[in-house]
Amino acid sequence: MPVFLLKKIGLKFSLNDPRWGRNSRSDENKNHMQNDKNPNNGPPDLDQLWRDFNQRLNRFLGRKNGGGSSNGDGFKPDAKGAGIGIGIIAVIAIFLWLVSGFFIVQEGQTGVVMTFGKYSGMTPAGFNWRWPTPIQSHEIVNVSQVRTIEVGYRSSVRNKQPKEALMLTEDENIIDIQFAVQYRLKNASDWIFNNRDKEELIRQVAETSIREIVGKSKMDFVLYEGREKVAFDVTQLMQNIVDSYKSGVQITNVTMQGVQPPEQVQASFDDAVRAGQDLVRQKNEGQAYANDVIPKARGAVSRLMEEAQAYSARVEANALGDASRFNQVYAEYQKAPAVTRDRIYLDTMQQIFTGTTKLMVDVKNGNSLLYLPLDKLIGQTNASGLSASNPNSASSTTTTPIPTVDSLQSSGSTQQKDSRSRESRDSRSQETR
Repeated sequence: MPVFLLKKIGLKFSLNDPRWGRNSRSDENKNHMQNDKNPNNGPPDLDQLWRDFNQRLNRFLGRKNGGGSSNGDGFKPDAKGAGIGIGIIAVIAIFLWLVSGFFIVQEGQTGVVMTFGKYSGMTPAGFNWRWPTPIQSHEIVNVSQVRTIEVGYRSSVRNKQPKEALMLTEDENIIDIQFAVQYRLKNASDWIFNNRDKEELIRQVAETSIREIVGKSKMDFVLYEGREKVAFDVTQLMQNIVDSYKSGVQITNVTMQGVQPPEQVQASFDDAVRAGQDLVRQKNEGQAYANDVIPKARGAVSRLMEEAQAYSARVEANALGDASRFNQVYAEYQKAPAVTRDRIYLDTMQQIFTGTTKLMVDVKNGNSLLYLPLDKLIGQTNASGLSASNPNSASSTTTTPIPTVDSLQSSGSTQQKDSRSRESRDSRSQETR
C-alpha cells in the first residue's frame, strides 16, 4: 500500500477516534495501570498493535454510526464505503503498475522486448512502453559501441597468455601472436538469445580462426610480409563463423599487437634473421653489380657487331663497285685497247704524282737522271699567282732551274716508244691466243 495512503489513514485515525478529547484522562489512567502491571517497561504486545491497526483501518473504511457499536468500538462497518476505498486503492495500484511499463532508449541503443521471457520485438531510440512485469520485460543493448576482445594477452602485451598466444605454423615452428579483435552488434535479439557466454564466444572464435590461418602459413610469412594478409584472413573467417552461429556480431577489425618467436629461442632466431638479412644484402649487391656490368657488356657486344656488319657491308660494296667498274673498263677496253691503256696509265700516274713531291726521270741516252722538284714548282706557281694578285709584294723570289723542252720531248718520245712496244706485245699476245 502506498505511503501517502498510510499517512492519510493515520490522519483519519486522529480525527475519527471517538475517544479523542473525551476519555483521554481515563486512557491515561488505563495506560498508567498497564504500566504498573508491567513494571519492567518491556516491548509492547504485537497482538495488541495488530488489533489497533485493524480497528483504525476499519474506522477509515467504515462510517460513524452514532454512539453505539455492535463490536464495542463505537463504529459500524459500511460495505459501500469499504468498496469505494478498495476501488480507489486498486485504481491507483493499476495506474502505478501501468506506468512502470515506460522506459527510455538512448541514441545508439535498441531495446529488446520479451513477453513471458520470449522474444517479442525491438524498440527504437526514444520513449517506449511495454506491458509491465510480469507480462513483459525489456533489455537495452548498445549496438553502436565498438567492443574489443584481447587474445594472447590482457590489458598489456607484456601480460601474455601463453595458452592463447602460442601456436604452430605449417613448417612446424612455434610462434607467439597477440592480437585484438574489434566488433560491434548488428542484431540485438541474436546477441541476447543465441549466445550464452558472449565475450568467451568471440574469444574462442578468434583463437580458432588465427590457429587455422597460421597453421596454413610459413613462419617467415607470418612474421614479416604476411601480417596484414593474416589479419584480413582471420577477419573473414571469424565473420563466417559468427554468421553461422547467428550471434548477431559484425567483426570490424583484427589488429596484430605482437608477432614473434617464443622467448626461449628469441636470441637464436635473431641471429638467424641477421644472417638471412646479410644474405639478402649480399645478393642485392651482387645483383646491382651484375645490373651495372651486364648492360655495358651487352652494349659493347652490340657495338662491335654493328661495326663488323658495317665493315662487311662496306667491303662488300667496295668489291661490288670495283667489279662493276672493272667490267665497264673492260667493255671500253675491248672497243679501243690502246686508248684505254693510255688512259689508265695516265690516270695512274696522275694519282701517283699527286702524292709525290720529288720526281726522278731516267733518261736512257746518256744514262743520267732528271730531277724535277715538283714541290718547288708548285710553290713557285702559287707565289706567282700571289704576286700577280698583289703587285706591291716583295719582288725578291728564288728561282729554280726549269727542265728544257728537249729533255721533256725526249722523255715524251721515250714514253710513246714504250707505249707502242707494249701495244705490239699485247697485239702479239692476243694473236697467239
